[in-house]
Amino acid sequence: MPLILCQLPLARLAQLLAITCLGTGAALASGQALLGLGPKPNPDTPRQVLEAIRRLAPDPVARREASLLLASENENDPAAQQRLLKGQAWGPDPLAAVVLKRQALVAASLGESAQAKALWQQLLIRFPLAPASADSLYALGNQQPLLLGQQLRGQLLGNFAAHPAALAAASEMASGASPGPGQQHQGALHLARWGVRWPGAHEHLERACQRKQGLTPWERDQLAAGLAQLGDSAAATACLASQKPSRPTQLAIAKALLKGPANEESQGEQQLLNLARSAAPSPETREALQLLGESDSQASLKALKQLPQALQAQAPVQARYAIATDNTRAALAVLQRWPADPASWELQWQLARKALLTSQWTQARALLAGAASPHLPPALAARQQFWLGFSLIQLGQSSQGRERWRHLLREYPDGYYGWRAAVRLGAGDVSLDPNQAPPLQPAPWGPLKSGNHQLDRLWRLGQNQEAWETWRQQRGGQTPQQAADLLLEGRLRQGVGDSWIGLGQLEEASLRLSPQQCQQRRQLAQAQATPRFTSLLATAARQNRLPASLLAAIAKQESRFSPGVYSGAGAVGLLQLMPETAADLYGAPLGTAALEEPSLNAQLGGRYLKQLLTLWDRNPLLAIASYNAGPGAVARWITPQLQQAPELWVEAIPYPETRLYVKKVLGNLWHFQQRRLPEC
Repeated sequence: MPLILCQLPLARLAQLLAITCLGTGAALASGQALLGLGPKPNPDTPRQVLEAIRRLAPDPVARREASLLLASENENDPAAQQRLLKGQAWGPDPLAAVVLKRQALVAASLGESAQAKALWQQLLIRFPLAPASADSLYALGNQQPLLLGQQLRGQLLGNFAAHPAALAAASEMASGASPGPGQQHQGALHLARWGVRWPGAHEHLERACQRKQGLTPWERDQLAAGLAQLGDSAAATACLASQKPSRPTQLAIAKALLKGPANEESQGEQQLLNLARSAAPSPETREALQLLGESDSQASLKALKQLPQALQAQAPVQARYAIATDNTRAALAVLQRWPADPASWELQWQLARKALLTSQWTQARALLAGAASPHLPPALAARQQFWLGFSLIQLGQSSQGRERWRHLLREYPDGYYGWRAAVRLGAGDVSLDPNQAPPLQPAPWGPLKSGNHQLDRLWRLGQNQEAWETWRQQRGGQTPQQAADLLLEGRLRQGVGDSWIGLGQLEEASLRLSPQQCQQRRQLAQAQATPRFTSLLATAARQNRLPASLLAAIAKQESRFSPGVYSGAGAVGLLQLMPETAADLYGAPLGTAALEEPSLNAQLGGRYLKQLLTLWDRNPLLAIASYNAGPGAVARWITPQLQQAPELWVEAIPYPETRLYVKKVLGNLWHFQQRRLPEC
């Protein structure tokens, strides 16, 4: 004790100690308040702040959260993860289960197998129903003798059917890697029900179908449905043999046939007709009717005329008839009667586009202002608003037309039509100058806002894989249908690197959100402006003197940032290069494996795009159209309209795929460069 304290009277000493303790407590309280200021820690929190929270926060929950975030930042350093997670698996909080899983995985990666096994066992005992325990059952099941291993796998498949660990186990069972009677059969059926898109599932399902005996009719139907969902209508039909499929399976096979050549497409339409004519209404019969109405073949039109009168009075059929006859009056009647039906939206656009391309501005305005307009999802409302404004201006109503464009730029600023409205209003344009274009940057982290505390917390703590696995387990692997679920699952898939399905689901969500869901539309716009491979795209762009955002815009449309994607025509990789084109650009033959490498693919894709821009004097419409259809085809399409009304020139492109491609890529470019969000 310092000398000064020893010389004080006892009463004064007690008073001084009390003051000192109060001061220490006040300091601790102030520190806790300081650490609690601002948002809770998340992946955008600076590392030094996370370190301070981990070391100094009086709240052990905050220390654990900071430790998990820091461990995620050190995912390539198992020793650092082990140090950061040490002592953080305390208490009944579900987050402790995540810590135990991470600790077990780290121990296994460091070769500490006994420690890993002990941690897996502890996880299973303490949190038997937590999604993380699925990984425990998987790991322990592979380490145990045959009988006990089978029991653990059975528990895994039964309790966590849609969890990725269960799908991995089912795949191993179906392949014969997990020994035991009936394992292959059980594994294939599990994949058919819960994970038909799991890698290798197609082969497992097809092999299971080839069994001559032992399959019940229900099992054959499940296997056939899985094969049909994978697009293999022939294998699905062969699996059924002479057995009549259930309605969901019949619909799945018909949808697979529609994507095939002309003869298969007609078979699919016949199956849809049979399904639509079945006596009892069901979700499958309604979807069959919708699909028949969407087809533009003469065979489908004849099929619709074979339907009972009651079914012919439905929106998809009446819309199809109005399109076939190009009857504006009939179209307006359909829009008035079924304003919220997607068939009405397609009808509205099909006839309005014809009117626009033939300069029938009054007719176009009448159709675009039809009753369906307030019900259109954002992606379609932007198109409708732009062309309504365009038609009004052509009719001499300039102020009303420009106001439509201003409304569009406020409400739907983030795609192709937002770009065109901005150009028409003098409010911005895309830049092809690498020195002037904004740099391509990863989107900032944003909260999930799922309404599920567990999911939102895992996402906030950078535990994206855990959030995804928890979501799958909660939904039982069911495909989302509602816009909010599509948006949520799309973001979760993006978070685990599955941009292929994730961006597809976000696109589908954009066609199902309502105009009133503004906050969700902002989330969607932010998620759709989240590029991958930003560093290597920036390098490839720099080498070819292009804006990196332009390469990202093409990569998003071509492959959804998925390097392993192959097109039906044989194009490969991030920017979907044909091997012959790539070989010319590279100066030597290249195998498809080399084109799957993102940096080489981006470099060659940038080189090709630079050639196209040079060819077309840096006109973005011609260059992007050429990337999809080839410069020879594009040269035949050039008309004075390209300069007079480029939007109409795009709508006149005779290849529907290229028409959509141009709008998508340039909408992506605008969004990556501007990052505008809807105003709420």
